[in-house]
Amino acid sequence: MAIWLARLSVDRWRLARAPEERSAADSAPTALITETAHGPRIAAANDAGMAAGARSGMLLADARALCPALAAVPADPAGDLAALEKLALWVQRWGPWSALDPPDGVLVDVTGAAHLFGGEESLLADVAAAFARRGLTARTALASTAGAAWALAHFGPAGAILAPEDDPLRLLGDLPVAALRLDDDVLTVLRRLGIKRLGELAGVGGAYDDPQSEAAARDALRRRFRNRRSPAANPLLRLDQLLGRVPEPLLPVIAQPMPMVQRRLMEPIRHRSLLDRVVSDLAADMVRTLEARAQGARRLELVLWRVDGEVLQRRIELAAATREAGHIIRLFAARLDDVEAGFGIEAVQMRASWSEPLSLSQADLDAAAEQHGTSLAACIDRLSIRLGPRAVSRPVARASHIPERAQGWQRPLDQVAPVQNLLAFHARPLKLLDRPEPIAVLYASPDGFPQRFRWRGQVREVLRVEGPERIAPEWWRERSTARLRDYYRIEDAAGRRYWIYRQGIAGDGRGGVPEWFLQGLFA
Repeated sequence: MAIWLARLSVDRWRLARAPEERSAADSAPTALITETAHGPRIAAANDAGMAAGARSGMLLADARALCPALAAVPADPAGDLAALEKLALWVQRWGPWSALDPPDGVLVDVTGAAHLFGGEESLLADVAAAFARRGLTARTALASTAGAAWALAHFGPAGAILAPEDDPLRLLGDLPVAALRLDDDVLTVLRRLGIKRLGELAGVGGAYDDPQSEAAARDALRRRFRNRRSPAANPLLRLDQLLGRVPEPLLPVIAQPMPMVQRRLMEPIRHRSLLDRVVSDLAADMVRTLEARAQGARRLELVLWRVDGEVLQRRIELAAATREAGHIIRLFAARLDDVEAGFGIEAVQMRASWSEPLSLSQADLDAAAEQHGTSLAACIDRLSIRLGPRAVSRPVARASHIPERAQGWQRPLDQVAPVQNLLAFHARPLKLLDRPEPIAVLYASPDGFPQRFRWRGQVREVLRVEGPERIAPEWWRERSTARLRDYYRIEDAAGRRYWIYRQGIAGDGRGGVPEWFLQGLFA
């Protein structure tokens, strides 16, 4: 069974608003946009935006030329994928396993399960009703292969069913070749060849008069696409998968149970001292659970159930995976000051919604580091809890050899992407200016060392010079007129050391006279 959430991003944006605001949001033309190299581009639009002329893939400027009142909202592809992963687990109520079909689809194996819902038609009706209750638009289809089910869900009638005894080519022959899940460049090639329908690609429906002509046409297509290894780039392979001639492996979504510990109290508690004792016991249980799995917690959630039915939740995020019970207790202590027990708390649960692999370590060394305050991760966690996660940032390496692009800042709780260090840089200053400041070099030969320069109103005599270190521009992201840089490490008469560079070379044909800038200061 293929489930296509045709408006997943728009439905998520709509459901994120308050119920009383949804009617106004539906009537206002709105587009979800993504930033591209050519400007904001529309990823999806609501019904009012579609009626105003907004289409997926259109530039925002072009859409606003048609509808100046079009509102732009940033798209959330990461959130859409996370929601799709949760839906892939949720749809396993209709089959034993499911697989993702990004960016907006799910495939479910319902072999032998349709009779549990009263037949295949009743199964599809139950799926449509369940998604409608969640406020999501879904199109479903059933077929013997994943490719045929996907084609029917996207291009066939709603709730289509292709029985095993039916001839797929006769029923799917009129569908466009886009139903084969091909890349855009492959679809362009097929259109240029005059192949627009599945029947034309398969050589049925009167396209050829005899089997020899059909085989010759298939061999010609096979030779044209013989270097395409990806299934999405090979139309014949996709066609064979749709017909069931070639197996199509799918990667099932497997639920990962999150570590969780809880306490159901015999008597409701109202005092903070008793709550701290329960949290301490839960932290010790969580540490044992994580240790058994060789994992460490990055996000912990504490859920409190009150007698009157209200549920309180507190969450902490950590800069590094940890299994230190004392550290967890201290962080939660700062989040429990505003908890109102009411008539009492009768159940407490702690769960690790985000965990990472963490090998065993020497506990005595870690405890000493925690006790003396030398653990950087623990310090970041305390600052984030006290000041808020947005008030703390840390530097991270970027994949660039340009000094101002080789480092960036991000929140300490965000996951750091691995960066492969391809270059062994020369000695660079620890202090870089926010942006290079222009300096006036008073005496220098066209390609020689600087002898004297003016910076911030003062003239500095150069006593020692080391360099140059030449850095080429990033040609894949900059214009062709970008100029080379020659960096120098210099020292003035007072012993202060600077990092300056000359942008451009005299006579390089990429501008006028080379310019000088100061970018960093050595300690």
